[in-house]
Amino acid sequence: MKLKSNIAVSESGFMFDAGTGDSYSLNPTSKAIINLLNEGKSEAEIIDFFAKNYDVEKNIFEHNFHDFLSIINSMNLTEEN
Repeated sequence: MKLKSNIAVSESGFMFDAGTGDSYSLNPTSKAIINLLNEGKSEAEIIDFFAKNYDVEKNIFEHNFHDFLSIINSMNLTEEN
């Protein structure tokens, strides 16, 4: 999954959709996910990254991660709609 090219993310976690003018505030976890998506990481790589680097069970993170992807997709922020 890839974010649309008109989505900008600041270092402070502010995300702006230049196409619609909508803005979003990201928490540290969602900011990390967005950054990893922007780096071209696969879903499996992101899940493994969080399972190894954070105190979270892999299956719990995977469920929440897919929920997050569904949300950003439904908000029309991704190229895969």
